[in-house]
Amino acid sequence: MPPTSETLTAERILEATEEVLRRHGPAKATVVDVARALGVSHGSVYRHFRTKSALREAVTKRWLDRTTELLAAIVAAPDLDPETRVREWLAALFAAKRRKALADPELFATYSVLTTETAETVVGAHITELTDQLTEIVRAGTAAGTFTVDDPAVTAGALFRATDRFHDPHYAREWERPGVEGEFEAVLDLLVRGLRAAA
Repeated sequence: MPPTSETLTAERILEATEEVLRRHGPAKATVVDVARALGVSHGSVYRHFRTKSALREAVTKRWLDRTTELLAAIVAAPDLDPETRVREWLAALFAAKRRKALADPELFATYSVLTTETAETVVGAHITELTDQLTEIVRAGTAAGTFTVDDPAVTAGALFRATDRFHDPHYAREWERPGVEGEFEAVLDLLVRGLRAAA
């Protein structure tokens, strides 16, 4: 049964938008297609998202937030020491991005287009959230005496950029190569040693 204007929610619209994007791709997917998939008028969709751009930004944010939420659990894990937390956070980021790229390449390609469109808004906020999480881990490690760094935020930004190759979608083709996990572990070992030896 199609939703009514009372039961139509932003979340239902975003779920339908993701399916429409998977089916048609970002170039051909329209708000009318989303409305048709939901069995409502396109005006009903516009009551939740004022423009097509707003809808595309919201669905992109929803997709990126899945990774942010997964990583937040590692930041908050009280039983992990800071070094393990850094390792697990960066490994989880790589695994999440890699899983998205390899498990559903069509949808990943679609979102690669959308993230390019929203680089200054949604993607910028996503990267800020991620580096803030990493800063929290580095700050905790510094407070515990595990890491010796002058500025946790600067260090977190450096860690994030140093591992770009393992989470930036531009490098997605490399994530299928044999030996990429070993290369990631080697970079991670080097970075963690640097945190300990920074004094």
